[in-house]
Amino acid sequence: MRLHRNLCFAVIDGLTLIFNEGNYADKVIQQLLKRDKRWGARDRAFVAETTYDIVRWKRLYAEIAEVKEPFDRDNLWRMFAVWATLKGIKLPDWKYFIDTPTRKIKGKFDELSKIRKFKESIPDWLDELGAKELGEGVWTKEIAALNDQADVILRVNTLKTTKEKLQEELFDLGHETEFLPNYPNALKLKERANVFTTEAFKNGLFEVQDASSQLVADFLNVQPGMRVVDACAGAGGKTLHIASLMENKGQIIALDIFENKLKELKRRAKRNGAHNIETRAIDSTKVIKKLHDSVDRVLIDAPCSGLGVLRRNPDAKWKLEPQFIEDIKKTQQDILQQYSKMVKAGGQLVYATCSVLPSENQYQVDTFLKSDAGKDFSLIKDQKILAHKSGFDGFYMALMERK
Repeated sequence: MRLHRNLCFAVIDGLTLIFNEGNYADKVIQQLLKRDKRWGARDRAFVAETTYDIVRWKRLYAEIAEVKEPFDRDNLWRMFAVWATLKGIKLPDWKYFIDTPTRKIKGKFDELSKIRKFKESIPDWLDELGAKELGEGVWTKEIAALNDQADVILRVNTLKTTKEKLQEELFDLGHETEFLPNYPNALKLKERANVFTTEAFKNGLFEVQDASSQLVADFLNVQPGMRVVDACAGAGGKTLHIASLMENKGQIIALDIFENKLKELKRRAKRNGAHNIETRAIDSTKVIKKLHDSVDRVLIDAPCSGLGVLRRNPDAKWKLEPQFIEDIKKTQQDILQQYSKMVKAGGQLVYATCSVLPSENQYQVDTFLKSDAGKDFSLIKDQKILAHKSGFDGFYMALMERK
């Protein structure tokens, strides 16, 4: 591979914004990709994937390059040189790469690869927490899997097409896909591509949604004609899946504390042809109280640490703090206590997170079931999805029924 100066500069500019300004990697990369209209698909892929790679391995590369935060541009070029050397890319004779110690880089990499927190490039506290909650053996496998690049998985919108028809349409557009056993509405892209520009996407035939995330709506046991609440709907990935499972029959009430996310959900619902979704912003406790004892199914896709989705959000490793996890656990329990009151007798509730930590998952369910608010509920089943076993995101879901 030959390095091109303008692409490398884009990566360095992006890393400056992510590491030093605290900007979100996905937003930075979106902006970078608009920088030069002459860039082709390969150029854009280089910028996006290289930036994500260096973000993912920040601690390891910084240690090898012997640089510390905040990183100035020279530090970032040194980290870039480490990335290129470890990828086997010949460094051009640019001033940034003068005296790069390639043999020392490889030796340091071999040495640090024996220590998990460096090998997997994670903060000390996160390594200790993962080992404590999952056990040394499982955590070692899980964090390695969470550092793999995520596949691009599509969820077929069955309100508009079938899996077979969509596969044919995408093939005609130059995108090969494959079915995934046990994921009824999923197609996996054989090669990474920007599918958001396709007519198939613009016409609402699919959404991009990880295979593990696609299991949540199925877990909710919805039927056409039901009254369903998606209590932490966000921009509505799971809401839209629920609408397709309900065949546009019945009522889905999508709740969230962020009105801007619900606006995005409305836009997506229109594209998807999902007509049975009503959005309500939670601007007071009255919103929940009005729905007490009246809903067939409630989904609580709870806010969480997001540790199960590090493959697609590698910068989260550097933004997360131990206190945030402690605080979010209190929020999770509070949401369970309050939102569960919407479920009517005989109705069902799903609690889900994209975390792999038991303290955010089954322990929260146990605490809820032992509480006054949870005494009328019983656990029907739960499912723990670990990335190293499934090959997809880490997730947890528990199905409970109100007596």
